[in-house]
Amino acid sequence: MTIELVRDTDLDELRARCDLALAGYLDRQDADWPDGAPRGVFDTLRRFVLAGGKRLRPLFCYWGWRGAGEPDRPEIVSAAAALELFHAFALIHDDIMDGSDQRRGEPSVHQLFADLHTRLSWRGDPGAYGRSAALLCGDLCAAWADQMFHESGLPPERIHDGYAVYCAMRTEVIAGQYLDLVSGVGDGSVASALTVIRMKAARYTVTRPLQIGAGLAGAGPELLDAYAAFGDPLGDAFQLRDDVLGVFGDPAVTGKSILDDLREGKPTVMMALARDSADRAQAVRLRALFGNPQLDAEGAADLRTIIVETGALDRIEQMIKVYGDAALAALADAPVAAEARAALAALARSVVDRQR
Repeated sequence: MTIELVRDTDLDELRARCDLALAGYLDRQDADWPDGAPRGVFDTLRRFVLAGGKRLRPLFCYWGWRGAGEPDRPEIVSAAAALELFHAFALIHDDIMDGSDQRRGEPSVHQLFADLHTRLSWRGDPGAYGRSAALLCGDLCAAWADQMFHESGLPPERIHDGYAVYCAMRTEVIAGQYLDLVSGVGDGSVASALTVIRMKAARYTVTRPLQIGAGLAGAGPELLDAYAAFGDPLGDAFQLRDDVLGVFGDPAVTGKSILDDLREGKPTVMMALARDSADRAQAVRLRALFGNPQLDAEGAADLRTIIVETGALDRIEQMIKVYGDAALAALADAPVAAEARAALAALARSVVDRQR
């Protein structure tokens, strides 16, 4: 089956509509901000939520709805955009746990508050203050996501169906985050790394947003299963690409340091493959450098050389292609409307072939 093409400008227009929905929701929260509460939390969150991002989860949710045969309407854009607030929660907490000081080319939320503490010469530890303030910001984003989703304007019975998948997504993300934490001190195997990316990132990025859109449309199990067949391998490809960019990407494009994952010792599939294929000298160097919080640019360059020389990078690129091809094959057979099929194919290409 031939999949028609959708212009990138069409997806950009939808991203802009999601941004408008988010801005409108945040403006309503601004008017209701509690009297006497410091404005710093609200202003920081507004900037963070609206400052860029690929908006992949809202886009997949919207086209999950359209794939069920439902028409374009502002209510589905609002419901889909609510997923971006949940994503903000996940990013803020993830940056705290990973000790990442940058996000989207700007200081991460916990770093912003730590810098504020330092600038104003407050008592105590700036880092602890920053982490605590950011935790509260993340919690607020999660609460706002629920509210925006339920106030989207869709019929209550449709919201109920979509929310069931939304709840499953939340549980998977948090369980996956914990599994990621365990994996960081565990065996570091390829199998455990693949389990982490499926639970923490793959389904959360593609499959569940698609299924939320389908649930909001009142779709049955056949479409939900078809979205899983498409979304699971595509989500895996997305996260594998993310791991590559975390080590080999251009920070000016990705907005994130290429040292963070290596200093943290992030248990990615790529690093597991490198470890499995390393010779004795490479293994010694890996143990010395990977997960070293003092890792410098020279050490990171050594690690990148080992990843390439062991063939780990080539194997990851092959896996990304296999997963991407599997997703497109599943999409070709999925019972979705033609326009949605074209849009989802375009999204799939943007997920696999990206620089940020």
